[in-house]
Amino acid sequence: MNNLPSSSRSEAREHIPVLAAEAVAQLVSDPDGVYVDATFGRGGHARRILDRLSPRGRLLALDRDPEAAACAAALATAWNDSRFAFIPSEFSRLRAVLAERGIARIQGLLIDLGVSSPQIDDPRRGFSLRADGPLDMRMNPAHGRSAAQWLEQVSVGDLARVLRDYGDERFAAAIAKAVVARREQGRPLRTTAELAALVAGAVPGKSRKDPLQHPATRTFQAIRIFVNQELEELTLVLADSLTVLAPSGRLAVISFHSLEDRIVKRFFAEHAHPERAFARMPLREAQMPQPRLRILARIAPGAEEVAENPRARSALLRVAERTEVSWGGP
Repeated sequence: MNNLPSSSRSEAREHIPVLAAEAVAQLVSDPDGVYVDATFGRGGHARRILDRLSPRGRLLALDRDPEAAACAAALATAWNDSRFAFIPSEFSRLRAVLAERGIARIQGLLIDLGVSSPQIDDPRRGFSLRADGPLDMRMNPAHGRSAAQWLEQVSVGDLARVLRDYGDERFAAAIAKAVVARREQGRPLRTTAELAALVAGAVPGKSRKDPLQHPATRTFQAIRIFVNQELEELTLVLADSLTVLAPSGRLAVISFHSLEDRIVKRFFAEHAHPERAFARMPLREAQMPQPRLRILARIAPGAEEVAENPRARSALLRVAERTEVSWGGP
């Protein structure tokens, strides 16, 4: 680690990967295999995966965050491990990334969803309520519209829908109206502090279920998810996993809120129990579709991990194994 720049050393030290031991133990079933860490972050899971691989094993890591790419470059130098390669990319391009490298099948795929601690803690990224910064929220600041740019154009109806669908925000309409009203006054939102204050003013204080939670928490979550198309990305990579995982290959997904976990849970159930879709149809057993996944585990962090890392309290790890049934998807 001594070869890391000081900023990368600090970030790698501060970021504590959630459910790291459990996820890697469930993921790596063949030490000689090819594995993908689809959300490199600051390398916490990647290092643990490499430690479990044989000299013949291989690990590819993906991340769309340029700061994660810089950290990966520094760590690759420090590790000096020919088994490791980093590719700057959204994980929705998983199948294309593997095809570009001539890899037909992998033995494991790890997806650690959400925002990493360094992203949250850096005010310049615009993810956090705790410190004022530009209202950006993009995982890759070089691509797409920032949160501020989107809020300058979005309609009341579309903003309210995003806040409801992605943040489960009860006061979505009131917040959306306040955002657009401020914009129409010639004062568009530019910083995280401005958005947090506006939401706090639009939401009745006594109506909050959790008085310790900032009134803008759900709004920040919803806008971040929308700006980064996080749920669409997740849906695409899950579909790709059926194509790229070898028989007995493992898929491990760590989620941090119900929207993500619901998508993962339904995907696992759909492909582990396809017969449920035909429960009321008069099909013979031989005509029933066969499962493409086998569900292995559902793991939540223990009390000790939550005490050490409070951000782990909402995490949930789900693990499934690919069967030998072929996949006829796109």
